[in-house]
Amino acid sequence: MIMSSSREKYIWFRCLCTVLGLLFYFLDIGSDFLLSVQYFRSGHVTWAVLTLVFVLVGSLCIQAFSYAWFKDDSDSNKEDCLSTCHLIGIHVLQIGICIRYIQLLKKSFKALRSGQNEQDENELIWLATDLSMLRMFEMFLESIPQLILQTYIILEHNHRSNLQYISMAVSFVSIAWATVDYRRCLRKSLTYLKEMPIGIPTAVYLSYKIFTITPRILSLTLFIMLSNFSIVSMACIWLLGTIWAFLEETSFCLSRALEYLYRAIVGVILIFTFFNIKGTNTKVHMTLYYIFNLCHNLSAPILLFLLKPESEKTDYFLPILFFILVSNLMGLGFLGLYYSLLHPRGHGKEKIGDEIDGMYETGGTAPETKTTRFERFLQI
Repeated sequence: MIMSSSREKYIWFRCLCTVLGLLFYFLDIGSDFLLSVQYFRSGHVTWAVLTLVFVLVGSLCIQAFSYAWFKDDSDSNKEDCLSTCHLIGIHVLQIGICIRYIQLLKKSFKALRSGQNEQDENELIWLATDLSMLRMFEMFLESIPQLILQTYIILEHNHRSNLQYISMAVSFVSIAWATVDYRRCLRKSLTYLKEMPIGIPTAVYLSYKIFTITPRILSLTLFIMLSNFSIVSMACIWLLGTIWAFLEETSFCLSRALEYLYRAIVGVILIFTFFNIKGTNTKVHMTLYYIFNLCHNLSAPILLFLLKPESEKTDYFLPILFFILVSNLMGLGFLGLYYSLLHPRGHGKEKIGDEIDGMYETGGTAPETKTTRFERFLQI
């Protein structure tokens, strides 16, 4: 069978994205592990433990979801499925996501050699979307908390090292990569939505996320510098996000326990950025969220100045205050630009399987059909 040019280009592009994604994953985890070893050797046991805890928590969560998705897929498709013992083994060893990367690469190269049909291309898209969702979890449970921790150590304790900067740089690149890859994979898997074009729309969307998440990281770091009890306020924000997920009655997982875990993770994600958790119209929710976000971010340097006046004399205070203000405004500007002019609207190709759990982007109501996990995941 001869493969169409557009399909071949997509598979090659997906192979490249998979290799880069695997590289960023190993660099992210590896740099954090080496940094924790450096902290242990220098006597900073608490920093070392916290660095490892963030890695472990992120890994345990994504392995749990990866195992559940493998099991769900094996129930509906017995071909090319691992046995339960193999699944348990690879996820206990924390290599489930690595197996997924290898599986996606093998199927991609097989498709290039033999010229697969559209159904096989759809399978590649679904595998890639699974990976992108897992990396989204890892981004908010590991990469962003690591950035807050390392920024705190640098600003509050004036402890700097090259490995620290490398770890932070890799985490930042991983955040950018996971954000864009998830956005593109999700829209590719939901075939009744138009795809996100490469180029200006992708760059503007990435800028919106980066310029709203980065000042959030800095402001939360300043709150922790102000008082360690600020972590309680972060816990309250997490609780509000989690309660919203429960009130929305998300139905992402087949297991009730895993669904509760998913809602708790949604609460973590909402600390840092806004996501549409049900696929419905959330303009009001997003507006209120970013008004609160902006006020909360700006209050961090102001409170630090009022309650710790000596902070004004540090070399970081004014640059951070300026960056938080400018970055927030730029991020919100990119948000408005993207959703007013560049956001893909209308229907894409004819739907392969199921409709979204909510409303079409154009306002129509979806038919009542069985939905896939992609349609029940965070819509952005």
